[in-house]
Amino acid sequence: MRAKQRVNTKKGSKYSSAAKEKGAKTVVVKPAGYPLKGLFHEYPEPSELDVFEFYAREQWNGFIVKKGDYLFDRRMFPDFAFKVVDVEPDNSEIGKNTKFVIEDYDSDFFVPELKSTVSFKSIVGQERAKQKCKLIERFLSDPVKFGKWAPKNILFHGPAGTGKTMTAKALANAVEVPLLAVKATKLIGEFVGDGARQIHQLYEKAEELSPCIIFIDEFDAIALNRSYQEIRGDVAEIVNALLTEMDGIDEREGICTIAATNMLPALDAAVRSRFEEEIEFTLPTVEERYKLLKSYARTFPVKLEKDVNLEAIARQTSGFSGRDLVEKLLKNALHKAILSGGKVTCAHIEKALEEARDKKSEPPGRMFV
Repeated sequence: MRAKQRVNTKKGSKYSSAAKEKGAKTVVVKPAGYPLKGLFHEYPEPSELDVFEFYAREQWNGFIVKKGDYLFDRRMFPDFAFKVVDVEPDNSEIGKNTKFVIEDYDSDFFVPELKSTVSFKSIVGQERAKQKCKLIERFLSDPVKFGKWAPKNILFHGPAGTGKTMTAKALANAVEVPLLAVKATKLIGEFVGDGARQIHQLYEKAEELSPCIIFIDEFDAIALNRSYQEIRGDVAEIVNALLTEMDGIDEREGICTIAATNMLPALDAAVRSRFEEEIEFTLPTVEERYKLLKSYARTFPVKLEKDVNLEAIARQTSGFSGRDLVEKLLKNALHKAILSGGKVTCAHIEKALEEARDKKSEPPGRMFV
């Protein structure tokens, strides 16, 4: 469709059929990016919308467009694409009276500001992470006082389900600052150039809300080791944008970046070196597993039978994360009890534990096995 549309400059093309509607009244577009990108390609940003509208009408006059098509710039930024978000009427021809509306760059990338109610008291274990968070808490309470000594980039690493996200939420709640939480996979755009742009957008928004915490989960998705570039061709571009922000070249004040990964060896060495501290999140000890089981079991909508020995269960669940205990064990046992119409029994938990062990698997040592 893209190749056809780029040569569709005459009304006599095959798009000009009886099926098309009359002239387009309104065309809504949004910047999409380049199909391919070299080292020095600029990413254009429309400034004067009236001028852009005239510019668009002049070069795309006679094009027949429908929702989902792409319009390619042929002048100032050759081959830069704009996606047609909406057309009124659909499948109609751009003319001298067509009104162009350009969507904001943020329209397809929005990171909500999270208001957290999680507290450090609800986090079992991970004492080293809590201590570091106390320092970050003091910094965010008075960023000016810390100056260049402020904690800026912290890396949380460890197995999935050990409380990395929960700790970041507790920190944001303790200092009463906004938390911008995003999965790294969301920062990877559809087009080359999108990833870098969205990283800069994330930090621009954090600057507006500062003091602010940026929490990037699944960090390895955008900070892969350079040896993986054959797999992800745009890794270098995304990593460079990230390094620019983490180095503080733009001097964004009052921002603390916390990244989380369960694949520490896969991270790019240059990115990893930007973190002033790496905090390991470990699987809970037997004592911590008992505390977790007891804490969550108290919130059950049905009661536990007296024969349920949580200490014994804690000893049997070595290698389970906090999330495993809640999602794979307790929730499964609770659902079995509700279906049977009684209390949660030892038999329910033993059956849930057996099923959890069958499903449990170790993460791969390599990216692809």
